[in-house]
Parts: sequence; C-alpha cells; structure tokens
Amino acid sequence: MADLMKGKRGLVMGVANERSIAWGIASALAAEGAELAFSYQGEAFGKRVEPLAASVGSDFLVDVDVTDDASLEACFGKLKDRWGTMDFLVHAIAYSDKNELTGRFINTSRANFKHSLDISCFSFIDVARRASDLMPEGGSLITLTYGGSNRVTPNYNVMGVAKAALESSVRYLANDLGPQKIRVNAVSPGPMKTLAGAAIGGARATFRHTEENAPLRSNATLASVGGTAVYLCSDYGAFTTGEIIRVDGGFHVLGMPQQENL
Repeated sequence: MADLMKGKRGLVMGVANERSIAWGIASALAAEGAELAFSYQGEAFGKRVEPLAASVGSDFLVDVDVTDDASLEACFGKLKDRWGTMDFLVHAIAYSDKNELTGRFINTSRANFKHSLDISCFSFIDVARRASDLMPEGGSLITLTYGGSNRVTPNYNVMGVAKAALESSVRYLANDLGPQKIRVNAVSPGPMKTLAGAAIGGARATFRHTEENAPLRSNATLASVGGTAVYLCSDYGAFTTGEIIRVDGGFHVLGMPQQENL
C-alpha cells in the first residue's frame, strides 16, 4: 500500500457487519494509513462493529441516532474533543420499511416516505454541516447511492426517490462547501450482497441480472468500492467534487440486456 491516507482522520457511519459497503470502504482507508472512528446505532450493532473497528486499530466508537439532534451533537462533540479536526466522513446510512420495498411505488405510505427521506437523505446534509465545522483545512465527504435513483428498478420504490434527493444534495453541498476546500461526492455501486440490499424485494434476481449483463460481467466488490473511496478521500481526489461515481461494472451504460440474455 502507498499510505495515501497517512495522517488523515475520519468518521465512517453505517457499518453493519463485515459485508457492509461501509466496511469495504473503512478497511481500504485503514490499509492506506487512515485513522478511523465509527458510528453505530444501538447496542446490537455496537457489538458487531467493535471487533471490526479493533481489527483496523480503532477504539473510537460512538452510538449515534441520525434522527436525533442531541445524539448528533454528542457525536461531533466527541470527535472535536478527541481529534480537534477531521479530514473525511463516509455516510453509508439509508432506511425504509422493508414492507414497502416490494410491490408498487404508488403504495408508499406518507409516514415511510418521510422517514426514508429523513434517514437516507437529510441525515447526510445534517452530518455534512457538522463535519464541515471540523474541516478548517478542507476535506472530503462521501455518501452512497444506487442507480435506482434515476432508472426504475423493481421494488426499489421510495428508496429510488430518496437516493435521487441524496444525489441532488451532493451537488448543492459541493457548491456550498467548495470555497472551504471540502469535496462532496457519492459512490454508486451496483447491487451488492449486503444486509441492507437483502431487504429489497427480488434482490437475488437483480444481482444475477446485473452480473450477467454488465459489460464487465461482474458486480462490484467491496475492495473496488473501497478503492474508489480512497481516491476521493486522498489528495488525488483534491479536484473531484459534486460527482456521482459509478462502480457497477459498467451496467449503467446499457440500454438493453446483452444479446444472449434477450
């Protein structure tokens, strides 16, 4: 490894287990020398994250509820007390009632729409504002999105709308924070076998379809997504901002399945 992140410190939000995209990013950042803090929500997730954090030399874990202002204040207060400043933040948090991640989008409930947009989109805006206060020399903010934001994907439903809002937020935040030398980007992997992805109806079929039809005939790996995040957080990404970077084997360029699959 090239120590691309040596001397840089940041918070990774959203690790659920060793198959999480957030963990793929965290492990890649750590391998390049980054010092990491991790957030989790609730004791059960804390028990899962603690040994993963320890494996990359981190003992800095914070219990955070992104829908609670006091919880977020406490989290960033702890970051400031321990580090003073930070260099990057990875936001890998999204949620929707899994009962509404199947069937028709038109049946989305008002309550779940509000909750999904709050956690999946507004939370990034909120943490970006708080993190930017700890980045006096600039930094990098990353969130995760998915192609269902701009192309209809069966059962993705309200999450597609939430991700579309998230991607728009990336552009507006990039413009707001650019004068402070803070870059804001999103990484958009294809379908991956994660705890979050499994909640979406027909996830296995979607995974197989993209794997069979993507130009590279493969879905993304955790390492490939992690490597993209390293680029965005490192000095090599110093002039990349406002981007939605796709790491999906090229699936997004297709207009139809491959000929053999028609």
